[in-house]
Amino acid sequence: MVVGEVLLNSGHKMPALGFGTAALPAPTLDELTAILVDAIAAGYRHIDTAAMYGQEEAIGWAVAEAVERGLIKSRGEVFVTSKLNVNDNHRDQVLPALNETLSKLKFDYVDLYLIHWPLRIKKSGDVYNLRAEDLLHFDEKGVWEAMEECYKLGLAKSIGVSNFSSAKLSNILEFATVRPSVNQVEMNVAWQQRKLIQFCKEENIHVSAWSPLGANGAFWGSLAVMESPILKEIAASRNKSIAQVALRWIVEEGATPIAKSFNKERMKQNLEVFNWQLSEEEICKIQKIPQAKGFSGDIFVVQDHGDYNSVDELWDGEI
Repeated sequence: MVVGEVLLNSGHKMPALGFGTAALPAPTLDELTAILVDAIAAGYRHIDTAAMYGQEEAIGWAVAEAVERGLIKSRGEVFVTSKLNVNDNHRDQVLPALNETLSKLKFDYVDLYLIHWPLRIKKSGDVYNLRAEDLLHFDEKGVWEAMEECYKLGLAKSIGVSNFSSAKLSNILEFATVRPSVNQVEMNVAWQQRKLIQFCKEENIHVSAWSPLGANGAFWGSLAVMESPILKEIAASRNKSIAQVALRWIVEEGATPIAKSFNKERMKQNLEVFNWQLSEEEICKIQKIPQAKGFSGDIFVVQDHGDYNSVDELWDGEI
């Protein structure tokens, strides 16, 4: 299966479908390595990870094994995204954090490096069990300038953000000398992000979509995508899976879905979204699906601690 590419504003190309690796509970590093080798064998050339996931070593091992087995010729054939942890969201910690990521991956560079969340917690803080006293002030300008340094050093071919509202992106654009290439956000048919998508199109910032199938996880998600009567109807009439219809919609919106399935058959199915199109009538039906954000971010909000006193402040009203 041939996966298309999108041209980022950095001049680099990114495969138009990514393989997501975030999972709770997480597989062991050895298990994830085997899963990723299967994904590369199936045709995935874009792997999305993050320091927060605690699994970057497995991505490096999988790419090395794929080269060794002749599935790909070199590391350069796989586009790898990683993300700056919220514990390192400080100007002085960005470069050391990326160097640690590269050490774990055993790479000279990442293709895309993102600020994972627009917030900062103490080095000792646990993002999955956050205490009020762990929340610190996030210096957006200082951190972005450090991200630009990583880009200029060639350690990240492209840089961007994740989970940023239009307002927070606008702030960065006021002082950035290197524009964000990507904003990776929650996006699916049940959370269509119309305002943000339009803003990013106008600013030539590519959107990638996490939770494109509405992950029903421990911290976020719902069955609003996979149990959607509208998607079920379209999938049945098309002889496609519900997931294929959901992913195809994202591709047609001009965004890049980061699809996660550790099942070999579904991995292959999720790649088969590039040789057909939804009709205007089907798109109109999808636009009528009730909208609700799967992950509110409320675990990051504590009154009078950190930068946000409400979920509404975290998302600047885009919720």
